[in-house]
Amino acid sequence: MPAVYAQTAPRQVALIITNGTVVTMDGAGRVLTPGAVAVDGRDIVAIDTPEAIRKQFRAAETIEAWGSVIMPGLVNTHTHAPMVMYRGLADDLALMEWLQKYIFPAEAKTLSPEFVRAGTRLAALEMIRSGTTTYADMYYFEEEIAKETKTAGLRAVLGQTIIQFPVADAKTPADGLARAEAFIKDYKDDPLITPAVAPHAMYTLDGPTLMACRELAKRYRVPTIIHVAETQEEEKTAQERHQASPVRYLESLGFLGPGVLAAHAVWVSEPEIAILKARGVGVSHNPESNMKLASGTAPVPAYLAAGIPLGLGTDGAASNNDLDMFEAMRTASFLHKLHSNDPRVVDAKTALTMATIGGARALGMDSRIGSLEPGKRADLIVVSMSTARQTPMYDPISHLVYTTHGDDVQTTIVNGKVLMRGRKVLTLDEDAVLKEARMLSEKVKLAVK
Repeated sequence: MPAVYAQTAPRQVALIITNGTVVTMDGAGRVLTPGAVAVDGRDIVAIDTPEAIRKQFRAAETIEAWGSVIMPGLVNTHTHAPMVMYRGLADDLALMEWLQKYIFPAEAKTLSPEFVRAGTRLAALEMIRSGTTTYADMYYFEEEIAKETKTAGLRAVLGQTIIQFPVADAKTPADGLARAEAFIKDYKDDPLITPAVAPHAMYTLDGPTLMACRELAKRYRVPTIIHVAETQEEEKTAQERHQASPVRYLESLGFLGPGVLAAHAVWVSEPEIAILKARGVGVSHNPESNMKLASGTAPVPAYLAAGIPLGLGTDGAASNNDLDMFEAMRTASFLHKLHSNDPRVVDAKTALTMATIGGARALGMDSRIGSLEPGKRADLIVVSMSTARQTPMYDPISHLVYTTHGDDVQTTIVNGKVLMRGRKVLTLDEDAVLKEARMLSEKVKLAVK
């Protein structure tokens, strides 16, 4: 008698995204053309050909991705979300002049919980529409940023800033630390929000406060986010005050270690790169902000060669002037080709890695996000490749880095929830967000006159 096999009914899942080119960014670098992704709840459950997924699963919702790339959501490893409200306020200046003459005074006159909420909504709208699904932030009133981020549906690592001088949410560093601890307690186990401690920089904090920040983060096992070696002026300040570079000063304090994310890290020598590697520090490279402020060129090829966990960031939109991670990828690749006089440096795959799984590694989140793999969170985007600018397409990875813009993103999904479909954002009232931001901008204008 012939063998009789029981037929297994297709498994019911929440969502299937199908018939696109799937760029997984997994360890094998798999690209499926065509491919499909099955999602159930917050997780990816399978990645395969459309036919194989169709045989194994039935979905409550299906998204057709013909002529598109299905890929991991982008990971922005450094920004200041509410600073979108200062976009274009002061341009073409060096960092310290920009901060001390324009940004710090503007913040002193305008920052409030309401202002931060409105700015975060605007930033979230921009990020959803341009394919960012996770972002790392350091700012003030971080609990307000967390609320708006969750409402928008984004994933974020949010660092409550501690700085030496009085700011809108804390009169002293001790007040800032107390706010940071309360924030951590409120969001420690949140599915979307990872709380963090964010000492601003070595030049705006004394040694005891820097270490108090680090000890707080270690006590609660949360990340530490800090600006490091962003400019030559910071390097000069460190030498004058401490007879050491910013990296060596932080190392002398015992500050560096796993869980630390160094934003910018431009003026870092090869021996100091070895220190960062030995201590397990992640780095966020912010090419557009560093170029616009003429802060310098970070030693990205050396970071890559050393195996430093390296991600990309936009920095705040006040110094960039947008939150488009596709632009950050393209700029990073072009900058280092030019700086090294070698077109092979920071190739398309490397740039895309920095914006996805590399950023996840820098944030210590690569077991959950950054690539499309079964068991990881369903943070993914669908990117149209059907416009004149993108035709023809021979290599999807090349197109994602060298051709694509943020407004080519059609669908954004975080934790299995569709935040945008067919360019329509579902979690925010776009008209209301833009109207509120325009009204607040009038207050900013008055404040800086």
